[in-house]
Amino acid sequence: MDIFLTTLDDALRTVFAKHHAQRAYPALGINHLDLNEAERREAGALMRVNHVGEVCAQALYASQALATRNPQLKAHFQHASEEETDHLAWTEARMADLGARPSLLNPLWYAGAFGLGYVAGKLGGDALSLGFVVETEHQVEAHLQDHMQRLPLADLASRAVVTQMKQDEAQHAADAQKAGAMPLPKPVTEAMKLAAKVMTTVAHRI
Repeated sequence: MDIFLTTLDDALRTVFAKHHAQRAYPALGINHLDLNEAERREAGALMRVNHVGEVCAQALYASQALATRNPQLKAHFQHASEEETDHLAWTEARMADLGARPSLLNPLWYAGAFGLGYVAGKLGGDALSLGFVVETEHQVEAHLQDHMQRLPLADLASRAVVTQMKQDEAQHAADAQKAGAMPLPKPVTEAMKLAAKVMTTVAHRI
């Protein structure tokens, strides 16, 4: 019961609470150039997608920390989760600056990611669970790189946030690889890409 309540509390805090970063906001001190309405809407939508990705990352790390019996690996997931909390805070701040709102489907995104992470951890063991993290982080990196191409050139603040997030995701993938990740079967990676495509498309609008 204690584990259930703690897990539920983590989920509610991730989806509904305001987050506070431990590290400095990457856009701090950057001149905020004027954006037209279309640029502001697009930048806000992209930051909403990035925020959804961080909600899913919290669910993924929470579920895999719950699934593993390895205390070192549990600590690894918890540390990565703390850095992802910075990303939540940064994307929330940037959405607020742009007048955008979080995805209305965040509870659904969290539940789906948590379920996938837990199943990967329980059925595949630690190596497969870590492989799931590596593939997820690589896909997030690709999405962030795509967003760098799509963000308005004048939106230097969003670009600074996305750049730091991309660096962190690459480090998380490298850390998981060093911890013993195994490659995922191609059908699994393709299914993950399809699910990510659906999520990013829907979150861009809702």
